[in-house]
Amino acid sequence: MTRRNPSLTEPQYFILAALMDGPLHGYGIIKAAERATDGRLRIAVGTLYGALERMERAGLVAAGHEEIVDGRARRYYRLTEDGSALLGREALRMQQAAAIVIGRSRNGGAAPA
Repeated sequence: MTRRNPSLTEPQYFILAALMDGPLHGYGIIKAAERATDGRLRIAVGTLYGALERMERAGLVAAGHEEIVDGRARRYYRLTEDGSALLGREALRMQQAAAIVIGRSRNGGAAPA
C-alpha cells in the first residue's frame, strides 16, 4: 500500500510558495503570502510560526541564519528540496482539480457526452 501525502493547508501552501524565491523571515513570509493572494490570506503570527515549526520537523523548510534587527532576532527560513517537491505536487493536484470544475462549467454543469 502506498502512503499518500496529505494536502497542504492554504496557509502552508502560501508559506512554501513565499520561500520559492529564497529565504525570508517571518514578516516577509506573511507579506509575500498576502501579496500572492491580493490580501485575501492574512496569516497570523501564531499560525505562521506554528506552521513553520511543523514544516521544519517534516523537512519542508529549514531555519537559516539569524540577524538582530532593532534588538530582536530575525530568523530566516528556506525551502528544502522536499518542500519544493511537495509544493509542486500540490500545485499540480490543485490544477487538476480545478480543470474538472472548469471543464464541467463550460458544459453547463453537465457531464461531457
